[in-house]
Amino acid sequence: MQSRHPVIVIGAWCLYDWASSAFPVIVTTFIFATYFTTKVAENTIIGTYQWANATALAGIIIAFTSPLFGAIADYGGHHKRWLFCFTWLAIIASALLWFAYPHHSAVYFTLACVVVGTIGLEVGTVFYNAYLAYIAPKNYLGRISGWGWGTGYIGGILALTIALVVFVDANALGLNTQNAEEIRISGPFVAIWYALFSLPMFFLTPDIPSQPHPLRQAIRFGFRDLLATLKKLPSEKNILLFLVAHMIYADGLNTLFAFGGIYAAGTYGLSFKEVLIFGITMNITAGLGAILLSWVDDYLGSKFTVIVSLICILIFGLPILFMEHKYGFWAMALVLCLFVGPVQSASRSLMVRLIAGKGAATEMFGLYALSGKITAFIGPWLLGEMTLAFDSQRVGMATVLTFFVMGILLILPVKVKEDRLLRSNTAN
Repeated sequence: MQSRHPVIVIGAWCLYDWASSAFPVIVTTFIFATYFTTKVAENTIIGTYQWANATALAGIIIAFTSPLFGAIADYGGHHKRWLFCFTWLAIIASALLWFAYPHHSAVYFTLACVVVGTIGLEVGTVFYNAYLAYIAPKNYLGRISGWGWGTGYIGGILALTIALVVFVDANALGLNTQNAEEIRISGPFVAIWYALFSLPMFFLTPDIPSQPHPLRQAIRFGFRDLLATLKKLPSEKNILLFLVAHMIYADGLNTLFAFGGIYAAGTYGLSFKEVLIFGITMNITAGLGAILLSWVDDYLGSKFTVIVSLICILIFGLPILFMEHKYGFWAMALVLCLFVGPVQSASRSLMVRLIAGKGAATEMFGLYALSGKITAFIGPWLLGEMTLAFDSQRVGMATVLTFFVMGILLILPVKVKEDRLLRSNTAN
């Protein structure tokens, strides 16, 4: 991994997060999520329910394929090729969203594109995350992970700003607004953004060192080792505890982001333009949190950073369920987002610390993805069911906070070497 200057490698790695961030920000969170529930689906409630089911389906598929692909890559090598294939799966699905017409007949086509694109994004992230263990010095794990998340948030901000200013607001391309072309163009825009800014990752970052086996043999060995890893996982108590905790609070975070724009539009009456501005400001604070608080990860520990950030999300999340004025909601949501980035970046670096010296990094990050997705259907499903049952988005959103409480309780017993180092440094 040292054939090029480390700064170039790290920069190219971070820029991939910049590239891929356009999909979750524009497609699954703000523009297309809101567009689908307000223009494509029959009504907002049914649209929320359908979007939740599609998100859940994608999560189930990702959960059961990520570890297997990771294990296969550890034997077959060519991590960059795997990343390239899944990246382009997301890119093609994004481009096809141009055909997501504002009519009920486009419901299943739109949802299919979103599901396929999400699978490409998330499975590709397994291979992307595995690079962190190879490019980051141990004493910079937290900061480099935070810089990656922060770069991604900045990319999301810029992409969403362009979508707002150039397409939705100014309609600089003179598109047909009666057929929602100024909104549908966001799909091809994501595809171009994703393809263009992911190029440095593929050209400037060396592949992860490996001794590749033929694909058929890699599949057989990968499947065998994955089963062996799952069998011995109960004996790896720290990793197992963390994966279970991550499984719970990641479900909460994914649901929070997937339905943030929908909740803002449906409960507080934010217009489509306001939802986009809300998304931009949310990403600004999340990016600042990931970058500015990344030093806490390296100096006070990844586990400490995750727990404190989750507690802060709870503190600022509760008032959002009861506020009536949209600007009060907006302000509280921005403060909450300041702690979302640190949870995500510190979780990734904590996984690297826990698996240090155990080998099979991609397989382990496949399990990390599994923990983030295996119950991913529960959050959206529960939110959708409660929203439908009580005819209230507030009740549906309230279910998200329970995932953070459970995550905190489950991660507390996890023991990390960094904790001992922290106590040693404090004693000195």
